[in-house]
This record gives sequence, C-alpha cells and structure tokens, in this order.
Amino acid sequence: MFKGTVFSGKGEGRKFIELPWVKGQIEEKLSFTPYSGTLNIRLSKEGEKQKKLLENVNQIEICPEKDFCKGMLIKSSIDDLECAIIIPEVPHYPSDVLEVIAPWYLRERLKIADGHEVTVIVDL
Repeated sequence: MFKGTVFSGKGEGRKFIELPWVKGQIEEKLSFTPYSGTLNIRLSKEGEKQKKLLENVNQIEICPEKDFCKGMLIKSSIDDLECAIIIPEVPHYPSDVLEVIAPWYLRERLKIADGHEVTVIVDL
C-alpha cells in the first residue's frame, strides 16, 4: 500500500502513453486501453522507502523501440478501480513519485485534484 499526494506533472507521462507501441503493449499486457495520461502521486517518506519493494513484485515489461526507455508495469488498484503503476526506466527518475495509468481519467473518476491524498494498493 502506497499513500501519497496527487500533483500535476509535466505531461511526459501522456507523451509516453500516447506512443502507439506503448499503448499497444499496455492493451495487450493489461487488457485495457489506457487513458492518455498518468496520475502523478508524490509519496510520503515512508512510501518512498517502500517503493523499493516494487522491485520484488511481478512486473510487466514494456519493450522499447529504438532510442526509447524501457518501462515496467505493476498491476494495482485505487479505491477498487483497476490500474497499474508505470515506472519509466530513465536516469534520475524521482524516487518519491508514482505514476498510475488506468482505463479512465482517474482525477475525474475518483473526484480528486492536486493536494488530495490517495492510496495505491499493490499485492506485495
């Protein structure tokens, strides 16, 4: 379980999700079409420490095309809604950030905005 605060990102997650080869692999591997964007969550200090545990759970690889980074997907849920944590394997990626994808616009579906606290459940 990861608790954190919703915040607005720079739109990089949206650009990645919208790449046809990324969206196709997510559809194939998670059986849902992702909303074009990610829900950005800033983890608490404890959540940041726990994030290291994600290295030991079942991860699903997004195989990159040339000149792109690899990404990892981890099935999860927020308020019983199916979603997935997406971890881009890029240098200097912040250790206190989780990006979450889902078939819906999670902010609207969960009625949340910047500053709201959310809990992401992962079966560790």
